[in-house]
Amino acid sequence: MKTIHDINIDNKNVIIRFDYNVPISDGKILDDTRIVKSLKTLNYVLKRANKVIILSHLGRIKEKEDVIKNTLKPVCDYLSKLINENIAFCDYKNEKEIIKNNRIIMMENTRIFDLDNKKESSCDIELSKYFASFGDVFINDAFGVSHRENASNVGISKLLPSANGFLIEEEINNLNKIVDSPSRPFVTIMGGAKVSDKIKIIENLLPKVDKLLIGGALSYTFLKAKGYNVGLSLVEDDYINYAKELLSKYEDKILLIQDNYVSVDNNKKLVDINDMKDNYIGYDIGNKTVKIFEDELKCAKTIFFNGALGMFENDYEYGTKEIIKYLNTLDSLIVIGGGDTINAVNKYLDKNNFVISTGGGASLTYLEGKKLPGIVEE
Repeated sequence: MKTIHDINIDNKNVIIRFDYNVPISDGKILDDTRIVKSLKTLNYVLKRANKVIILSHLGRIKEKEDVIKNTLKPVCDYLSKLINENIAFCDYKNEKEIIKNNRIIMMENTRIFDLDNKKESSCDIELSKYFASFGDVFINDAFGVSHRENASNVGISKLLPSANGFLIEEEINNLNKIVDSPSRPFVTIMGGAKVSDKIKIIENLLPKVDKLLIGGALSYTFLKAKGYNVGLSLVEDDYINYAKELLSKYEDKILLIQDNYVSVDNNKKLVDINDMKDNYIGYDIGNKTVKIFEDELKCAKTIFFNGALGMFENDYEYGTKEIIKYLNTLDSLIVIGGGDTINAVNKYLDKNNFVISTGGGASLTYLEGKKLPGIVEE
């Protein structure tokens, strides 16, 4: 992997692709994790470069109304205050003049070009050339979209001298500690909603982990595969046989929930999984399961946590909250991946000892054993 140390950026006009796809409400940044994580690369480049041109996407743009809704202007203003420098904002009008007259420039959401035949998302060559015309050198530090082949990452990297920033280097190094040589015991906590979203990562990690703790809605497909009544809980019936195969092959590694908080007649109730009724809907793990999971985690040296263990945003937060707080007491390498999991960590902890991965889809793709096209190679 080619890093920022391997490329000359002195007195160059440097284009940096960051991932500033952050939650914004009424112009206010709700979670600045990705912005703060970009500062190491940005400050390094600012000390050496002639000019810095920043590219990023934000949300999805399908209609013209989305351009206003997903403008990067609030991010530009926020970042300007963080680094105590003026950052010129450019909406791709008079861009040559703006770049000429300013040292730091943030371009508008790269996905506005998706309104024109998805040129950004399809890595259109002409759009790639346009982006590349802004500078002399390209640094890609947008780990969160490194699993996607876009004009603003892969496209530019094929046209200019290019390298990866510090964040990508850090992310890959941390994930390699999980993939290649994890300190043991190695425990993975897998939550979220669907087996179909996690198939490849489960298959890739199960041979390597000592224990896989499955919670969230994900658990009900596995519970049904074992013959439990899961009521009206979310189940992917197409993956029942797949779950049976995994449970048979890795019976000693997979640990499922033992109790759960359910919704019944719009009321929350704690029940054992053996006592589920046809009209119950499971939404969270219970205290018995939390204790069982904590017993497995207390001796773990490496922990990967992906996917909330309940619908924590809708009053079913007990399991996710308790496990996150417990993890923060451990002296282990703990890697947190996935947007919902990161949101939960930020909700329940002011400070944490975790390694926070900024790329949900990218992290999972890498842990599936797949190549990330956005990573600049030697």
